[in-house]
Amino acid sequence: MALYLVQHGLSLSKDVDPEKGLSTAGMEAVQRMAQVARGYGISVSRIVHSGKNRARQTADILAAVLSPDHGVMTLADINPLDDVTIFASQVDLAANTMVVGHLPYLERLTSFLILGEQEPVVFKLQNGGILCLDQFENLERPAIKWALMPQVSS
Repeated sequence: MALYLVQHGLSLSKDVDPEKGLSTAGMEAVQRMAQVARGYGISVSRIVHSGKNRARQTADILAAVLSPDHGVMTLADINPLDDVTIFASQVDLAANTMVVGHLPYLERLTSFLILGEQEPVVFKLQNGGILCLDQFENLERPAIKWALMPQVSS
């Protein structure tokens, strides 16, 4: 069981789309990541997302492939500049929840869950990437179990 953190897919610029929906490349990358996750047997019980269009679209693409038992829902307090301690106080790693959101929120949340502090950044997310945090027997706090990123560069 784990917590999966996903930065929304690459979005259109505000001048092209005031709602900043996903670009074609963003949709394709999220679809690819969802297929890879399914191929690895990733099981997600629910997907939550911020109310922003790009996060909702990303969550819907992931849900279409991963079929979460408890569906997809909008969650308050996970927008880019929201207080990570609100969500962190409710995290249940055993619930297999996937959170689709934004930077800097997701990177601050990752640091807070792992270190108990929001800084420094302990992992740099990518648009459409999936980061898995889990609890390990000999550790007090969660740790990064694995990551799937759409772009691997040297």
